[in-house]
Amino acid sequence: MSSLDEVEISKTILCTYHERFLDRIASDVIIVGAGPSGLVAAYFLAKSGLKVTVLEKRLAPGGGIWGGGMAMNVAVVQDEAVPLLDEMGIRSQPRRANLHAVDAVELAAGLCWKALQAGVIVFNLTTCEDVCIRNQRLTGVVVNRTNIAGALPVDPIVFSAKAVLDATGHEAVLVQCLRRRGLLPTSVSAQEGPMHATAGEAFVVDRAGEVFPGLWLSGMSVAATLGGPRMGPIFGGMLLSGKRVAEAIAAAVSDEQDRQTTA
Repeated sequence: MSSLDEVEISKTILCTYHERFLDRIASDVIIVGAGPSGLVAAYFLAKSGLKVTVLEKRLAPGGGIWGGGMAMNVAVVQDEAVPLLDEMGIRSQPRRANLHAVDAVELAAGLCWKALQAGVIVFNLTTCEDVCIRNQRLTGVVVNRTNIAGALPVDPIVFSAKAVLDATGHEAVLVQCLRRRGLLPTSVSAQEGPMHATAGEAFVVDRAGEVFPGLWLSGMSVAATLGGPRMGPIFGGMLLSGKRVAEAIAAAVSDEQDRQTTA
């Protein structure tokens, strides 16, 4: 074993982390929440050539995947989501009717791995306290360390982006920042409805999109914001919602870049 210098170890962590941090203060897309829809969106956006940064308030990315249903670490998806899993190299097992079982650990780890390999940078233990708005458009998020926010009088900093995705699930954190200030139309003041798996899965896919200029929704943030039903312990809709919103965001960012080029 070679000789190790504790100071050099610390310098390696500090320098590498802060180089990444400085590079990602401005991104093409910021995704808040590293759950299933957020990670899938990150993967497809990065594959399209965009600079994508994911902010996750918890220690481990993956959102609710790890617990499966009632802490049984099996995730369930329907037929429509299997091609997406196949593309990402995540195994699934046909079970009954149109349902497939996926090891929850493999699903969470696989989504993280594919996103990172596509070029996504994830900052964990980073929570969003607020949003930035310029000319009636959301242009960034106000962030702090998870263990500092609300506990100590320490000011946050800002990450900017051309588009921001709220993938924070039931909490819909960024949407709530707008709601508190009355910045959302009354049609976007609904609450999440009771469980209905079929309707809930379709809702989070069909309604994934832009809810305020510069702010997009995927996964359970869609249901929590627009009044869709929750779908229970099935993850296919979340994955497909992330892919759908990624396609829409990539197109919107590309259109904006074209307008700026021709202006």
